[in-house]
Amino acid sequence: MAKDFNSSKVVDEYDQHIRKLIPGYEMLHQQVDAILESVLPPKAHILIVGCGTGYELEYLLKKHPDWMFTAVDPSATMLQKAQKLVSNIGKSDQVSFVHGETSALADQACFDAALSILVAHFIADDSKKAFFQEIYNRLKDTGLLMTYDLMTCTDSQQFQALQHLCQHNGLTSTQCQKMIERLHQDFSTVRFDEYQQLLLKTGFEHVYSYSQILMYQGLIAHKKQSNALVMQDSKNVALTHHGIKH
Repeated sequence: MAKDFNSSKVVDEYDQHIRKLIPGYEMLHQQVDAILESVLPPKAHILIVGCGTGYELEYLLKKHPDWMFTAVDPSATMLQKAQKLVSNIGKSDQVSFVHGETSALADQACFDAALSILVAHFIADDSKKAFFQEIYNRLKDTGLLMTYDLMTCTDSQQFQALQHLCQHNGLTSTQCQKMIERLHQDFSTVRFDEYQQLLLKTGFEHVYSYSQILMYQGLIAHKKQSNALVMQDSKNVALTHHGIKH
């Protein structure tokens, strides 16, 4: 049975448990921050879809005092914990919290970037396109989306490796077995190529991977392909045509 993210017990244990479940959890957020910092304007406005307990919010707020955030989550319990965390660090004026889905936001495109970290694998396959379309519609033309999710995997060796990683992180063997069962039962995953094509069909023009640990993979999707990316793609095509690029 999928976890109830409105449960106070589940939410209270979430921050500690997620670090055992997701290999490289903290490094993932460091990567996301580094990429955002390299491309966003000094006074960026970022949409966080599925803000959870607020860990990524806290991390980004402490590093970027001029960035503004809109944080969305369908779990009132999660949202309340995130609000308390942000208030405790004195950053409430930088964040607008919204209880619900992205569709609850105003229609105008106003965000420089959107983060959907460990969220889309909970979205049913037939709802994924609508989920990403709502995000796409609210990004500026220069905006980008960063995701990180569980991908469909049929390689038993990767599942064994994941169990070993999670045990090293503190899960018991029983907890690891339950985790593997949940991965098969409670998540709506797609293959990486299907995920990439889904984002392209949504309207994003440039989609590629930025991180992977076993079956967890992150993608960047640019709403409009920048001139720099167009020039690089053209260069790559030219090099391939002349037999230079390998």
